[in-house]
Amino acid sequence: MPRALISVSDKRGAIEFAAGLSSLGWEILSTGGTAHVIAKNGVPVTPVEKITGFPEMMDGRVKTLHPAVHGGLLARRKVKGDMEALSQHGFGPIDLVAVNLYPFRETIARPNTSFDDAIEQIDVGGPSMLRSAAKNHESVTVVVDPTDYRRVLAALRSGGPDAAMRRELAAKAFTHSAAYDGAIAAYLAGAGELPPTIVLVLEHRQALRYGENPHQRAAFYATGEPGGLASFTQLSGKELSFNNLLDVDAALTAVNAFSGEVACAIIKHTTPCGIAIGRNAAEAYLRAAATDPVSAFGSVVGFNTLVTAEAAEAMAGLFVEVVVAPRFQPEAATLLGKKKNLRLVEVPSSDEAALDFKRVRSGFLVQERLRIDLDESGWKVPTKRSPTDEELVDLRFAWAAVLSVKSNAIVLAKGRRAIGIGAGQMSRVDSSMLAVHKARAAGHDTKDSLLASDAFFPFRDGVDAAAAAGVCAIIQPGGSVRDAEVVAAADEHGIAMIMTGVRQFRH
Repeated sequence: MPRALISVSDKRGAIEFAAGLSSLGWEILSTGGTAHVIAKNGVPVTPVEKITGFPEMMDGRVKTLHPAVHGGLLARRKVKGDMEALSQHGFGPIDLVAVNLYPFRETIARPNTSFDDAIEQIDVGGPSMLRSAAKNHESVTVVVDPTDYRRVLAALRSGGPDAAMRRELAAKAFTHSAAYDGAIAAYLAGAGELPPTIVLVLEHRQALRYGENPHQRAAFYATGEPGGLASFTQLSGKELSFNNLLDVDAALTAVNAFSGEVACAIIKHTTPCGIAIGRNAAEAYLRAAATDPVSAFGSVVGFNTLVTAEAAEAMAGLFVEVVVAPRFQPEAATLLGKKKNLRLVEVPSSDEAALDFKRVRSGFLVQERLRIDLDESGWKVPTKRSPTDEELVDLRFAWAAVLSVKSNAIVLAKGRRAIGIGAGQMSRVDSSMLAVHKARAAGHDTKDSLLASDAFFPFRDGVDAAAAAGVCAIIQPGGSVRDAEVVAAADEHGIAMIMTGVRQFRH
């Protein structure tokens, strides 16, 4: 009788898998909670301690680390000595292993998880069984992903998985355990630390229509971290492209800077061409779209809130590539779904990954992910005039908005919406003039507008350009060797200025 060992934390499909194996004449071995669940559902199961001769020890820390288990997995069926050794010690072969590991990454993702709780979620026996089974995949089928249960059963009904399938499943098991070990290593290196070694394991999630250009093949690969784009669900529309996902990520960065507010960002080429706060999704969209209606054509629209039917109706007249939000009302999804090429993407709200990677030749640049700094204790007013309370409201908005704009970045704001955005220019004064030009081209009055700069003004010319447009207050990091000249220029024009002491530069 062939034997399968099933020991899973993620119990999706485990009962059906065990039942399917049992119906094919397999003996089911199992441990702890998995054995209890299988037996409770009427499937015959043999507890692992029956074959090891030892009960589980130390609250389940030790249960499968035994020659009866690993001998059964590692014995090469074609090597006479291996099979004789099994028989000599009264052990039998184990022909299939279905194991997934303790939920370490999910545990550490929860707020306020203690160090002790995290350590207890480091699986030892599970990875050991995976490695043993995967090493001996010529004889043993190893299943780490519940989505593979159905096809493994189908293969067994047709004579068993072939060599190619067993090898594929073994590779998947090693990939799974490598990602798991990488998460543990990163956690033990300490929060806020850049570890000496980074294990980066990426799982193929889906093929993409094409890359940055139609002749480039592309696919989306995700880390095992919970949340983020790895958790997206496409509700409707044609397939996503490489550029779509880049813009979706940029949209999430933009709207997530406004915690507790309803925000909408309109993204073109990974930078906002419109961004605004509103009382609801519809109002936020209309205010964001008004920033630069021309550039909004063919954009990705992002929300940090539920998209309502009213918001969907507001978007009806604009050609949009993607709408991304945490959730869509069914009525909104139906309305937007009538545009067959429009992609609707749900991404649950979650904390962003701690590290940000940028690819360079032969390696990666790694940094802590840029997040909005809400601590105003370090803000200073170096100018003669301080911002009014009304100006301060818009300055806070502009400082959050400029975070997602590619540098050199300038945002003109009024009424908690962007009215002009200058991005990606080679000089900051050019970005200032571009923001003013874009605002005026869209019909916005720049008089008494507020300006945010992601990095310091290296010369006073950027302030002079802002003053010529009627800007009344500026927020910027400060830190230039010419800060005194920049402040003097602001004073000459009666402009209030805040220096935050924090740069928000995005290359």
